[in-house]
Amino acid sequence: MESKKILLHACCGPCATHCIEVLRNEGIEPVLFFSNSNIMPKEEYDKRLEAIRMLAERVGVELVEDKYDNEAWRASIASYENEPEGGKRCTMCFTYNLSRAARYAIKNGFTSFTTTLTVSPHKNSEQIFGVGDMLAEVASEQGSPLVFEHYNFKKQNGFFNSVKLAKEYGLYRQNYCGCCYSN
Repeated sequence: MESKKILLHACCGPCATHCIEVLRNEGIEPVLFFSNSNIMPKEEYDKRLEAIRMLAERVGVELVEDKYDNEAWRASIASYENEPEGGKRCTMCFTYNLSRAARYAIKNGFTSFTTTLTVSPHKNSEQIFGVGDMLAEVASEQGSPLVFEHYNFKKQNGFFNSVKLAKEYGLYRQNYCGCCYSN
């Protein structure tokens, strides 16, 4: 029997490690979607891209690399640059990256998507779920049935497991979310 597939927006290789495990344990095969135009500088983006490529090869998961477009991302968060961490700027950032994942999902026949962002103890899962649900609702209203799956990957020590697995796999692990406005 073939596994159900899900598009997994991935912020980085280390966070994706635990999420892939969780999904596969549920009989769901993730397809990684690396879309992170928020990451700055470009050298940091390249390090994270290389780490997720290494992970995808190591665990045998498909990886889709979205186009890096920091200018478009900056335009999407314009006037929110001074918002506090976890505030409206982050909501706008989640919306930018997850909308790209939703569009890819629809174009490529996925019926559901989710994100690795919820593995971080620094990210509000409810905030992320709200953005994902809104994008899925818009897609469905436009005739493309799409569900945002609510995986709170930080549960059951998800973050600590991702750190452990990243070390085990020798993956580069960053020390900030990626955007130049994060603390």
